[in-house]
Amino acid sequence: MVLILAAGQGTRMRSKTPKMLHELCGRPMVLWPVLAAQEAGASRVVVVDSPQRAVAAVLPDGVELAVQERPDGTGGAVAAGMAALESGSPGGLDAAAPIVVLSGDVPLIGAEAIGGLIEAHRHAGVAATMATTILADPSGYGRVVRDPDGAVERVVETKEPGDSTQAEREIKEVNTGIFVFAAHALSQTLPRLHSDNAQGELYLPQVIDLLRADGASVAAHLLEDPRIVLGVNDRCALAEVRRIAQDAIHERHMLSGVTIVDPSATVIDAGVEIGPDTVIEPFTSIRGATRIGRDCTVRHSYLLDCLLEDGVTVGPFGYLRPGTVLRSGSRVGSFVEVKNSNIGPRAKVPHLSYIGDAEIGEETNLGAATITANYDGRDKHRTNVGRRVHTGVDTTLVAPVSVGDDSYTGAGSVITEDVPAGSLGIARERQTNVEGYSERRRR
Repeated sequence: MVLILAAGQGTRMRSKTPKMLHELCGRPMVLWPVLAAQEAGASRVVVVDSPQRAVAAVLPDGVELAVQERPDGTGGAVAAGMAALESGSPGGLDAAAPIVVLSGDVPLIGAEAIGGLIEAHRHAGVAATMATTILADPSGYGRVVRDPDGAVERVVETKEPGDSTQAEREIKEVNTGIFVFAAHALSQTLPRLHSDNAQGELYLPQVIDLLRADGASVAAHLLEDPRIVLGVNDRCALAEVRRIAQDAIHERHMLSGVTIVDPSATVIDAGVEIGPDTVIEPFTSIRGATRIGRDCTVRHSYLLDCLLEDGVTVGPFGYLRPGTVLRSGSRVGSFVEVKNSNIGPRAKVPHLSYIGDAEIGEETNLGAATITANYDGRDKHRTNVGRRVHTGVDTTLVAPVSVGDDSYTGAGSVITEDVPAGSLGIARERQTNVEGYSERRRR
């Protein structure tokens, strides 16, 4: 079972958006520890929110929400989460069941680290295990004080000068805010927390002090990579965490056979899937739930929630919006925008076009500046273009309209009626030349 603390106000973000909902590589920040907990096999995941319930709308099915009614610190947040766990367990919690506590603003903790922490806790057979790490600059973190035998003695908060001594602030080992507690130990200790500190809050690490005073054992599990426990308190920290997360996403794709020519100039969201032997060239952003097949090439383009089958080429300067599907071997060229459209196998939209709400058939070639006029001011309508169609440059297809297989349109046409299969559709005014116009204009 996992409790995720997400009730903090995040005032240092200087934002109208709640801190936990700030985007991190395509996901609200709070979803990173939620998904890690699920991947680690948590039987239940409870997210503790403030009374505003800001994160409720983004939680996956099966994840429970608890409310911390008063902003009384991490101890109060865990108490709210434990109440939810206990009320949802009619037979009561297993006394020895491990309760993992994570922070919603520590997003890079992964399933492997969570699993390792639980395993260390079980192996030690203790009442509580805290995850610690060594930081070169531990400012703002609670310091881990050990006894002469190396066991955890207490955690000292350092947010306010009155909370710690100078010697304690010089300690480099810090409390990451990630714990595992035996259920009975946590339940019996939470009611005894007090707010006798500089901030007047209930600090969760006080549980460690109380357990030690009761004669219980507390272990520490050192996480070697401090990056995975970096907290986000402002936008500078969010940018640093995003950089680390993005590097990991790039590495995962490259180790799976994807060529990312310049990772420093490429943005790929966490939910993106890319097949092997695909090449992603610099200044490309691939966002949302985009899926890209094998042997594709994407050049200097922006892709959001779209599907590219094998052998597709995009860009440079392509913009693929949600609902776009590019079938095998199709091509979207330079300065082309596609939205909610199905581009058929080996079809081409080479350049300077907008294709919205359209079906484009196999091996069709849309000439430069082909536009689907899909909106009549009130409703969206679809355009259906058949197979092996060739549109002339500067063709506008005014939906709803269909163009049959093996058809053509004349350059500069505005097509408002269906074009039968095998036909040439021309819709433009006849040219009129007014001789002497320039001279008359000068006079």
